[in-house]
Amino acid sequence: MTRVVIVTGAGQGLGREHALAFGRHGVRVVVNDIGAAAEAVAGEIRAAGGTAVASEGDVSDWAYAQSLVRKAIAEFGRLDALVNNAGINRDRMLANMSEDEWDTVLRVDLKGHFAPIRHAVGYWRERGKQGEQVAARIVNTSSGAGLLGSVGQGNYAAAKAGIAALTVVAAAEFARYGVTVNAIAPSARTPMTEAVFAERMRPPESGFDAMHPGNVSPLVVWLAGAESGDVTGRMFEIEGGAIGVADGWQHGPAASKGGRWEVAELGAAVRELLARAPAPAPVYGA
Repeated sequence: MTRVVIVTGAGQGLGREHALAFGRHGVRVVVNDIGAAAEAVAGEIRAAGGTAVASEGDVSDWAYAQSLVRKAIAEFGRLDALVNNAGINRDRMLANMSEDEWDTVLRVDLKGHFAPIRHAVGYWRERGKQGEQVAARIVNTSSGAGLLGSVGQGNYAAAKAGIAALTVVAAAEFARYGVTVNAIAPSARTPMTEAVFAERMRPPESGFDAMHPGNVSPLVVWLAGAESGDVTGRMFEIEGGAIGVADGWQHGPAASKGGRWEVAELGAAVRELLARAPAPAPVYGA
């Protein structure tokens, strides 16, 4: 059976490459973005022999996110995968960041993941209740900034870290419904990363453009496919031809005295724990 996927923020950059890759692999695509670019990408897919429709709207809007899921079902009769890619950045040092710069990034990047997830899983849960064998997939988009932090991107890093946590919680909660949830932390050339990766975006001498966003899409297509049903709750870092599995917070060295610590005791205790703990990875830009 031909699978159906929604790709958010698919008018440019990574999302566009994902949508085109799904089209090439015979998946029917609902292309989301906030402007006319969504229809342009859907048109590219159709021109190449694929099947796609466009849906213009803000995925952080609760009602629109619901309508996006309903459109996939109305157009193609089903929904099998959701790729959450939409996001923005408003880079600024935290000491200078405005309330709007904080709120906008958290709304678009983090709520813009949750709202489509909530409506998609509602659909899949109902399909399961009706006796259907669900094999659904969610692929979220985090970032190295969310995993390690990034100077000058406190709002973006907080949102992307939230997406990482959302991914593992959703994977645990949705397993009973036949839904896997994974995330990627990609490094690629997009309108959002031009300033961050400026030094790494010179024309390649080898002929392989390691920063081309299309390098990320094969992993996304695989994670959204039927074959990946045994993979869930994982974070994949990908750049060029390199792919890795990122590991999150783990319980580290601990000490217990069997009662409440005194303030005077804690300096030595904390330093002893830190001496046994691995050093944290450095924050990007630090």
